Amino acid sequence: MADRNGKSNGETNRLDADNVPGTTDDQTNEKAAGEPGATENPAQLPTAGIADLETELERLRSERVMYLDRLARLQAEFDNYRKRTAREQQEFRDYALTEALKQFLPILDSLDRALKTENADAADFRAGIELIDRQFHDVLSKLGVEPIAATGSDFDPTLHQAVQMVDTAEAKNNQVIDELQRGYKLRNRLLRPAMVRVASNPDNK
Repeated sequence: MADRNGKSNGETNRLDADNVPGTTDDQTNEKAAGEPGATENPAQLPTAGIADLETELERLRSERVMYLDRLARLQAEFDNYRKRTAREQQEFRDYALTEALKQFLPILDSLDRALKTENADAADFRAGIELIDRQFHDVLSKLGVEPIAATGSDFDPTLHQAVQMVDTAEAKNNQVIDELQRGYKLRNRLLRPAMVRVASNPDNK
């Protein structure tokens, strides 16, 4: 339908849009480019920005190399410390064992002399064995080793190992009546329990 100037409605709308101030095609494209959804071409990034990124990347690579080198050094130092500690512990054990064995050598000398003695009667031989036994126990005592009391004492499962229960009326119940093998302690640490026979007398507790 044409208006009074002879223009159709479609022509009127197109002309009105063309005559709106500030709505040129170039300005419309610039507005669209500035909207949040618009993306920039990587090739159009400023040269200074690329240089900054390359500098930062190089710095991170240098830090990575530095930290890896530091880690390798720490691992090597820890490995050397572990080996040194193990070696010192072994040397300490060897030293302690050496000092202990030195104290047993005189006892071995006494045994050697006893075996070389000829024409010794039973009494002399027994006296020599008793002397060696005292020497042996003296050395053990110096090292902190003490025998465990057994015969006549109450049975203690932490110190004694019962190998037999004996029905008897001559001892109270759970009393050690015989020692089959002596037990020893190193200060407060059990080296070997004493093997004993224990009385069973329920009527005499």
